[in-house]
Amino acid sequence: MNKIYSSILLALMALASACSNETSINEDDASEVIEQHLELEPEYETTIFRFGEIKLRANKDRQVLNKYRQLESQGLIEMTLDEQKKVFLSKDTTFVYQIRLTEKAAPLVLEQGKDRATVKALNYILDEDKPVNFVKSNNKTAKATVSLKKAETEFYPFLNKDSNSDFITKTYKLRLKKDKGWEVE
Repeated sequence: MNKIYSSILLALMALASACSNETSINEDDASEVIEQHLELEPEYETTIFRFGEIKLRANKDRQVLNKYRQLESQGLIEMTLDEQKKVFLSKDTTFVYQIRLTEKAAPLVLEQGKDRATVKALNYILDEDKPVNFVKSNNKTAKATVSLKKAETEFYPFLNKDSNSDFITKTYKLRLKKDKGWEVE
């Protein structure tokens, strides 16, 4: 009889410790929860990409033309030269291109109109080399501040922002859900 009680007591203690372990979270666990969250709901920056009929000058718009040609070489757009003419009393030449997005660009296009599209220019991914600053508020909530590094997409050259850093710092609120465990709020 005494063995039965001790067995039940050990089983209850093991169950209690298992339940208490579910509520505990550390930096590695928080990092994993945030990484899973970023896979489902990625952080990114967008830019406007213009396509359709585009007029470019060979000398004046050389940098922009090179950006479009780079996208064409990567297979994200198709460029068809419609017209080429010399500008009167100038050494510059005007090109009129029909630019069209290809199927390969689809994962980066968020919204598309007649002659412009909102595209991803930067993706933010968890920087695993930098530590997670972790503060547990209580048994069911916590805050984790992480460093997200920038990963440029093919449309990055069209982003007009200058940045002073290669990363951003973001704080996520974590909450313990009974059925799912820890997740980002």
